[in-house]
Amino acid sequence: MPYTLRRMTEADAPLTIDWMVRQYGFDRREVEEWVRTLKFNWPLSVKAIDDKGDVIGLLNMSDYRIEEETAQIKQDAPELLDRLNRQRYTAVFSFIVREDYRGTRLNYDMLMEIMPQLKAGYDFLFIPVLHRLKTHAYWKRWGAREFYRDTDCVYYMLPF
Repeated sequence: MPYTLRRMTEADAPLTIDWMVRQYGFDRREVEEWVRTLKFNWPLSVKAIDDKGDVIGLLNMSDYRIEEETAQIKQDAPELLDRLNRQRYTAVFSFIVREDYRGTRLNYDMLMEIMPQLKAGYDFLFIPVLHRLKTHAYWKRWGAREFYRDTDCVYYMLPF
């Protein structure tokens, strides 16, 4: 299953919106608002394309702050939030792989595509994961540690 990895640009915003609506069932207008306001880090975002030219995976990165993802942390753990916000981090906004490529090296290859830049420019990777998703074990295998949870998500950090 050959594929190529390419960095994304703002022109890929509609693609990101379509994939997130299909994959997660989010409201399109809500996702459009997120893409407009949550400071996507397009140069660190990656798309995978198969040999037919079809997109088979997206890794969208964003420079939004932890409290933009979970305002509750300000009330529950303000000291933790302050400590984390003194560090340099970027967030995994979404990581979606087409079903027939799940369980392959694609996830790994997409993350490794940006790992040198992550390690050089950030202290940790911020990874919010909805409770209902199956990717909790995936991130834990990478060494991500839970630092907070609310009613929607578990929040992980992957230190570099």
